[in-house]
Amino acid sequence: MKISMRGLCLAAIATAVIGSSAQQTSDFDPQSHSTFTTDRSDGKYVSSRAIAHNLMVANPPRLHYKSGMNPQEFAAWKDNMATAMRQLMNYPEANISEPPVKVKTVERDGYRVEKWEAYPLEGAVVPYLVMIPDGVNAEHKAPALLCIPGFGQTKELLAGETAVDLDNSTVNPTKNAMGYYYVKEGYVAVVVDNPGCGEPSDIERLAGSGADYVTLSRALLELDWSYLGYTAFVDHYILNWMKTQPEMRSDRIVVSGFSLGTEPLMAIGVTDPDIFAFVYNDFLCTTRERALVMTLPNAHGYRPWPNDISHLIPGFLTMFDFPDIVAALAPRPVICTEGGMDRDFNMVADAFATAGAPDAFSPHHYAMFVEDSSRTYLDEMPKGIDRATFFKLANVDPPHHYFKAEHILPWLRTILAD
Repeated sequence: MKISMRGLCLAAIATAVIGSSAQQTSDFDPQSHSTFTTDRSDGKYVSSRAIAHNLMVANPPRLHYKSGMNPQEFAAWKDNMATAMRQLMNYPEANISEPPVKVKTVERDGYRVEKWEAYPLEGAVVPYLVMIPDGVNAEHKAPALLCIPGFGQTKELLAGETAVDLDNSTVNPTKNAMGYYYVKEGYVAVVVDNPGCGEPSDIERLAGSGADYVTLSRALLELDWSYLGYTAFVDHYILNWMKTQPEMRSDRIVVSGFSLGTEPLMAIGVTDPDIFAFVYNDFLCTTRERALVMTLPNAHGYRPWPNDISHLIPGFLTMFDFPDIVAALAPRPVICTEGGMDRDFNMVADAFATAGAPDAFSPHHYAMFVEDSSRTYLDEMPKGIDRATFFKLANVDPPHHYFKAEHILPWLRTILAD
């Protein structure tokens, strides 16, 4: 990997925090500052934050999906999307000859759990779990799903296990145990951790504070990399290993991401044509729009960013946004399970129609927004709103954010029927 000053500078910008001791003036009215305004007669801004905001407004994504492309133009656009994503993910040049190693096997009811270690970088150990149904072997292969957890979740949670030490673990699946539900369906489930969380976390896990994404992200940004770049690199390494395993059908590999896990899903998906299908378990939105409209200050006069620096990929939003990437997955089957704006779903559906696979995109809304009359229909989000207002207008129900087995398992049975 090449080291440059670009990551250092961007990390410094991204992590700048105004001290919490700032005082709120008694006459400060957040609503009156919900959007960026200037009292200068020439329309210019003194506020550096306003200048940065207007730079984003003036620089829309260069590869934004455009309706009306013919099949050849669509194919060329997808190639450009893949090229840009590879550049942004900035995988290191690695020549690691040491293959993954199986370190443990435990038997469960109807399946076994194997613990493996991958060594994708010099000095690196990346543990993961492989869940294999009884009867699945080289002679009787099964489809395989790469399961990527959400924020704060672990591979053990996704596997339905209660401890990292499988010998001292019991099976107690929660609602989000996607790997457990997949293996019970007869599929192989390969379950990973997100970097900085669970077994790969630093000593904060031992101190009881769980995980630290931000410090890890800062370190990676200093190296001209990113949290998503590193996550996608590791997950992609394991996915390529899956393609070689005798029990797994290399032509039926599915990537399943929950919440934060949808980000590496997109990064891997748009660059790897071998993936058969995708489970996108989150709501679909344009991240750039969130940053542009969620500008209502808090009580201290700060305009918070929609997410922390673990989501920062330098240059990402100058190229494309999440709906563009999901559109570029066409014509491969995709299920989106937790709604979003109909505007974005319609754009993705248009891309699948252009790719000749209109039925391969399966969107679902949160239960409270299933009825057409319950949803808000917008071409653009209003400016100057807070997070709660954004979620409401985007047809999102945060308290009911979970693994949507009720949609996903029937869909998998259909697309993996052969």
